[in-house]
Amino acid sequence: MDFPVIRRKKVNTLQVNLGYKCNQACVHCHVDASPSRTEMMNEYNISLIPEVLKTYRIKTLDITGGAPEMHPLFKELIHKVSKLNVKIIDRSNLTILTEPGYLSLANYLADNEVTIIASLPCYEEKNVDFQRGKDVFKKSIKVLKMLNELGYGKGDKKLELDLVFNPIGANLPPSQYELEKKYKDVLKTNYNVEFDNLLVLANMPIKRFSSFLKQQGKLNEYQSLLQESHNEANLESVMCRDTISVNWEGNLFDCDFNQQLGINEYLHPNTLKDLASGNILFEGKKITVAEHCFGCTAGCGSSCGGALT
Repeated sequence: MDFPVIRRKKVNTLQVNLGYKCNQACVHCHVDASPSRTEMMNEYNISLIPEVLKTYRIKTLDITGGAPEMHPLFKELIHKVSKLNVKIIDRSNLTILTEPGYLSLANYLADNEVTIIASLPCYEEKNVDFQRGKDVFKKSIKVLKMLNELGYGKGDKKLELDLVFNPIGANLPPSQYELEKKYKDVLKTNYNVEFDNLLVLANMPIKRFSSFLKQQGKLNEYQSLLQESHNEANLESVMCRDTISVNWEGNLFDCDFNQQLGINEYLHPNTLKDLASGNILFEGKKITVAEHCFGCTAGCGSSCGGALT
C-alpha cells in the first residue's frame, strides 16, 4: 500500500530544529538526540528566522531539538521573535530546566509568554524512566510544579503548558480525550500538578525507535499496524500541509520526520536563505511521502499538535 498524494496549504507554522544536543537520550527519540551530539544551527541561519516569519506572515514558531534550550542563541531568538506577534513554542524535555546554567530559564519563558510543549510519556514513574532514563520522572514533576507556580498550566493562553504522551513499544496511542482526563486526575491528585492539554503522538518507526523495534523483532509488525490503521480522514489535517520544517543546517523539509530521513523531493527552493530572499508560493505543491507517513494517519492520527480526529 502506497501513501496517498497530498499537497500543501498556506504555511502557518515554521518548525525549527536548533540542533541535536540534548541532556537526555530517549529510546523513542526520532532525531537520535543525546549529550554527545554537537550539531547546532549557526548564527546566520538563526538571524533569518524572524525575517522569514515576517515575510510569510507565519503565525507560529515551533522551536525543537534535541533540547533547543541548550543552543547558546535560544534566548536571543525568543527575544527577537517575541516582538512580532507570533506564537512561540518551546518543545522541552522539562529536565533541562533543572540543569546548571538553565535554572532561570523557566522565568524567561514565562516573561516572554512562550508556550511550552513538554514530553511526559506517561503519568507513571517506572514507564517514564524506562523510556527516558533514571529519575527523569521526578525531575519532570519538579519542573512542572515550578511552571505551575509561574502561572503555566492554569488555562491562561499566554502561559500554555501542554504535555506529550508517547506509547511504549509497538503500539498506537489510545484516545487523546480519555487519556487526558486520566493524566489530569493522576497528576493533580498525586503531585498537585496542572497542565492545559495532552497531545497524543505515535512513535515514528525511524532512527533510534526503528533500531529499538528491530532489536525486538517488531519493526515489520509495527509498520504493518500503521498501514492497516490508516484513516483517510486524517489526510486533511496532517501537519506537513501547513508547516515548513527547518533542520539545524538551514535546509527545508515537509516535516520533522522527513527531515530526519533527509528526504525532500518537491520542496524547492530548499534552504532558509532561499526562503528569506523572497515570497515563494508553497500552496498546492506536492509533499514528499513514504512508509513512515502512515504513523501520522493511523487511528486517531498524530501530529506535533496531537491527535487529528
